[in-house]
Amino acid sequence: MAVKIRLARGGAKKKPFYRVVVADERFPRDGRFIEMLGQYDPRQEQPLLNLKEESALEWLNKGAQPTDTVRRLLRGAGVWAKFKAKASA
Repeated sequence: MAVKIRLARGGAKKKPFYRVVVADERFPRDGRFIEMLGQYDPRQEQPLLNLKEESALEWLNKGAQPTDTVRRLLRGAGVWAKFKAKASA
């Protein structure tokens, strides 16, 4: 079972809002997920990212693979650097 950290879309038409979730890659994009790690709203002037850092690091250490967009968000939040520092130590 391959586990991914990815975005699940919500919100209205032309007004996207995303949840950062951990899900089996076989499940639909907006379907069932294992855990919700946070939320991302790109429509604000300063894009909003609320993230549970401890849970995200825990899932990354377990082997969950983030999508490219989520990896970019994790880098911006500083979580990816913490993960890489812990992995190389």
